[in-house]
Amino acid sequence: MPFTRLASATTPTVHLGLGLAAVGRPAYLTLGREAELPAERTPEAMRTRTHELLDAAYAQGVRYFDVARSYGRAEEFLAAWLSEHPEIDDVVVGSKWGYTYVGEWRTDAEVHEVKDHSLAAFERQLAESRELLGDRLDLYQIHSVTPDSPALTDSALHERLARLADEGVTVGFSTSGPAQADAIRAALAVTVDGERLFRTVQSTYNLLETSAAGALAEAHEAGLTVIVKEAMANGRLAGGQEPRDLHLVAQAAGTTPDAVALAAVLRQPWAGVVLSGAATVGALHANLLATAVELDEAQLALLSDLVEEPDVYWRRRSELPWE
Repeated sequence: MPFTRLASATTPTVHLGLGLAAVGRPAYLTLGREAELPAERTPEAMRTRTHELLDAAYAQGVRYFDVARSYGRAEEFLAAWLSEHPEIDDVVVGSKWGYTYVGEWRTDAEVHEVKDHSLAAFERQLAESRELLGDRLDLYQIHSVTPDSPALTDSALHERLARLADEGVTVGFSTSGPAQADAIRAALAVTVDGERLFRTVQSTYNLLETSAAGALAEAHEAGLTVIVKEAMANGRLAGGQEPRDLHLVAQAAGTTPDAVALAAVLRQPWAGVVLSGAATVGALHANLLATAVELDEAQLALLSDLVEEPDVYWRRRSELPWE
């Protein structure tokens, strides 16, 4: 499994990864993004920004990079960076299939992505990912599985995914929505020839949305690598958007709200890799300080009061603007 590469890394940041959703396309669901990206969000400008982030992340010990077919040109940008650095062979590259980007590189597109978990969509998108990433594709995940996803019951798809695993690509899934725990447990039950199919799970977990914690602990116990996404709650936990109590804890800890938010996730015993979705090198460096943050019991208790009901959290997320 490619994540064994991380076991030999000794940098404190090895459990932090870099997700490229915010820089692979001109619009994304992240508050404050307007001020962080180039004024002209051309593909060239976004490629340059992506490469700056990858350079900085790698230099600071980050070894997991996360993209998806629906992240605009993120796979393309990452593939170009890898090609420019053939000496780098110790990173783990994960991508996702199941959403198609249809935003046509516009910030005002009515629809930015379309979901399709069919076998045909998998075959098409796998070919696209392999054309760009080739043998650097270590992990391929089903994007945003929910309990009603046909990907949980399609035996033909399961057999095809098992063949991909036999070819050396780790197979995983990501989740979204208020019923993440149900989706995780359903996916853990999927087997092919008596063997559990999925080896990784990527889920939303942060100070506001903790409902998947129990299921993620079960996944970790079952041997899956847990990847945490949206640890900053799409910008709601930093950049002046953070709740007052998070701001106060950060002040008392002598650090920034984003570092505290990430530190709270990193301390979970089941968290294998926690993603930073930073769009600037400065924000990335601030995120990476999370590895040095220590929180006492009183601070953790204060932060625990920030939790929202899953339905409330996901409704608020759906209302965020594509910036």
